[in-house]
Amino acid sequence: MGYLRFFWTALYVVVAFLISLPFLLLDYIIGLFSMKARDRFTLGVVRVTFRILLVLAGVKLHISGYENIPKDKPVVYIGNHRSFFDVITTYALYPNMTAFVAKKSFKKIPFLSWWMMMLHNLFLDRGDIKQGMQTILTAIEYVKGGMSVVIFPEGTRNRTYEEDMLEFHEGSFKISDKSGAPVIPMTLYNTSAIFEDHFPKIYSQHVFIDFGKPIYPDELDKADRKHFGAYTREIMLKTYGELREQYEKLNAK
Repeated sequence: MGYLRFFWTALYVVVAFLISLPFLLLDYIIGLFSMKARDRFTLGVVRVTFRILLVLAGVKLHISGYENIPKDKPVVYIGNHRSFFDVITTYALYPNMTAFVAKKSFKKIPFLSWWMMMLHNLFLDRGDIKQGMQTILTAIEYVKGGMSVVIFPEGTRNRTYEEDMLEFHEGSFKISDKSGAPVIPMTLYNTSAIFEDHFPKIYSQHVFIDFGKPIYPDELDKADRKHFGAYTREIMLKTYGELREQYEKLNAK
């Protein structure tokens, strides 16, 4: 079943990318008249595409804390990262226009990178300090302009089970610190069990996503603000353990 689900999911991805070509042209034309309309159209296309992909992959989402997301202001979503499905499972959940900070390598992928740029996503080269800082500065301007941002501060996918989460890069938190926007801790559990844990098979899985309470940088004391990343990681590690318990209880039934 795992290989069959992979086949149908992979076939859908290929077909979806091919079908997306005329939509990209339409996207461009809409943008000539209204950038807001273009953003809404692009976001709608990607959300529908991802939702169908989740159905084909057999993903069952369990979402908590959604009420913690402010609907009237931009936020910085901080997520732990284990799977390509981290983006797919969360993208349709954000209430407002939201840009991802992704690895620079994604910019080389045809079709995908075009859609990513249409959605204002940023590409971060962690090996180039100057370029990396410029990306963070652009993300800060995004937030000041009213757009939310998602970043995975571990810097790469956590491929080991020795730690629930890798150390967070403190630089990622400058987006919140310099813009004043709150951080929303976004803790994901069991996304890697869909695909990465048994590559190339895809299995139907229960995935847990928790949106924590907003953390406002100006409400932190001096020590916690200085170590904003470590402070947020501790909160998310506790939540990660709670989500693991929920998963284990569900499987025990």
